[in-house]
Amino acid sequence: MRAVQIVTLDGPSAVRVTDIAEPDGDGAVLIDVHAAGVTFPDLLQTRGLYQLKPDPPFVPGTEVAGVVRSAPEGAGVRAGDRVAAFPGLGGFAEVVAADPKAVFGIPDNISFRKAAALPMNYLTVHFALCRRAALREGERVLVHGAAGGIGTAAIQLAAALGARVIAVTSTPGKAEIARAAGAHDVVSSDGFLEQVRELTAGAGVDVVVDPVGGDRFTDSLRALAPEGRLLVIGFTAGEIPTVKVNRLLLNNIAVVGVGWGAFWQRRPEYLRQQWEELLPLLQQGRLDPPIGNAYPLAEAAAALTELDERRATGKVVLLPR
Repeated sequence: MRAVQIVTLDGPSAVRVTDIAEPDGDGAVLIDVHAAGVTFPDLLQTRGLYQLKPDPPFVPGTEVAGVVRSAPEGAGVRAGDRVAAFPGLGGFAEVVAADPKAVFGIPDNISFRKAAALPMNYLTVHFALCRRAALREGERVLVHGAAGGIGTAAIQLAAALGARVIAVTSTPGKAEIARAAGAHDVVSSDGFLEQVRELTAGAGVDVVVDPVGGDRFTDSLRALAPEGRLLVIGFTAGEIPTVKVNRLLLNNIAVVGVGWGAFWQRRPEYLRQQWEELLPLLQQGRLDPPIGNAYPLAEAAAALTELDERRATGKVVLLPR
């Protein structure tokens, strides 16, 4: 089969498309991949910077959508089913093997491209908002990186749960994407704190979703209302910020880590629970991943570079077939 391999840890330009053996389906669900989501962890792996560090050469790709070729008894899916899956590795290929616990049937109204955008971003955001932040209806949510995959997922889910969403974006084009995803208000990343204070009449927001990190972290803390929660999801800006803990005392605010993978790996049944909670929102069209550029497998380096240069608007996907 055709697959993308990371052969050296020199960034996106070092990936190669080659022919390798198909994966073994023993105990796993074999999936003919129609679309694979391109994620920030995939990009980090091209430089050996992600916590999961397989020895090169290896096939990246954490999330896919396609058609089940075969499945073991009791897997919950069978040959011919349309599914999304979270294989963790191996998704940038024509065929992937996935743990049955991480394979989910998708409704007819969800295309393969959209389904490939679901496992990483939407399950992460569901864990962040529902479990870690305990988001309540009527609360205000500020979303950084609002035009990216995590950002648009956070906007859609927070709005579906009854929150008022303020999106932070860096360009007018990205602002339009955030509005299309369902943001009630959009502010510029330059001077966002004062804009948030104005929008909330000085009250602040209850939850900040931060997949960016970097130098906006302190102002995100300042944007929180009393008992507000800042969700640390990632560091796409590159810099890992620090916090002076005395800031947390003033308004009884909290900085909350969101380690979705670390959580579900000890509780694999949690993935199925999450999917069941999201499924009605998918069927109703209230969760509808915005798709950005789609690349053939041969252009995987270009897809990863788009993330690397922070040009992605909507979910970037690879199309192996």
